[in-house]
Amino acid sequence: MSEGVGGTSTSELLVVTGMSGAGRSTVANALEDLGWFVVDNLPPQMVQPLLQLVEASAPTLPRIAVVIDLRGGALFTHIDQQLELLRASGVSVRILFLEAADEILVRRFEQVRRPHPLQGDGTIIDGISEERRRLQSIRDTADVIIDTSGLNVHQLSRRVAEFFAEPGANRLQVTVMSFGFKYGIPLDADMVADMRFLPNPFWVPELRQLTGRDAPVAEYVLSQDGAQDFLDAYTRAVEITVEGYRRENKHHAVIAIGCTGGKHRSVAMTERLAAELRSVDGIAVQVKHRDLGKE
Repeated sequence: MSEGVGGTSTSELLVVTGMSGAGRSTVANALEDLGWFVVDNLPPQMVQPLLQLVEASAPTLPRIAVVIDLRGGALFTHIDQQLELLRASGVSVRILFLEAADEILVRRFEQVRRPHPLQGDGTIIDGISEERRRLQSIRDTADVIIDTSGLNVHQLSRRVAEFFAEPGANRLQVTVMSFGFKYGIPLDADMVADMRFLPNPFWVPELRQLTGRDAPVAEYVLSQDGAQDFLDAYTRAVEITVEGYRRENKHHAVIAIGCTGGKHRSVAMTERLAAELRSVDGIAVQVKHRDLGKE
């Protein structure tokens, strides 16, 4: 953070630019997932007014990323000057430049059946060559250069997170949710487990009016044959699964644990599974009891 355009502390500014077809949209989406405020296709001359607007209106300054590229036409011509003016005014500016090999870019344009924005009456490769020439000066001053030739969208998003995520921001958010099958399986569940293989505390008179949050019910459920074996095995299965989710750049996951009414068995197992998962690095766990309190 530094003294910025308005004389107050400004948010961090990241300029995302580079070759058409190299993944700017993927990077913009990844930055948004990491909490950045992203503006796409912004003319360089509008960056300073944007910062002034944000500083005047935002109580907490976000990290700002702007995607600037040749779609701005003549407005792009003086990008070097605009960035120097921002730095001179005290704004901390970083540049992320995306590129890829010519043959990869050609293939990507052919796959989407779109012309290169600079090819005119020529070929795609003519447009790519002209774009490289125009972008050379900003590439030379880039803080981070990512070659996306061999990266899919998930791999590129992970690279962005490696460079630009705040500590802890790239954790997978896991919701462990209890539910009752008689009310339907949660539509947003990524994994579903069924606790109806365990005896139902509903049929124990002294437990009927309690819930899985109460110690007598939790002790009853978790002491049943197979309960601990299930917990151990399912915890391991969830750990493996969420690690895969993280590799695939998935940011949220819902683990649904069900029983008949969502009051006893599923609630007790949800609380215990969540407690186990909170010791796993790289994930943040919250608990939700969807049907607790329903008749």
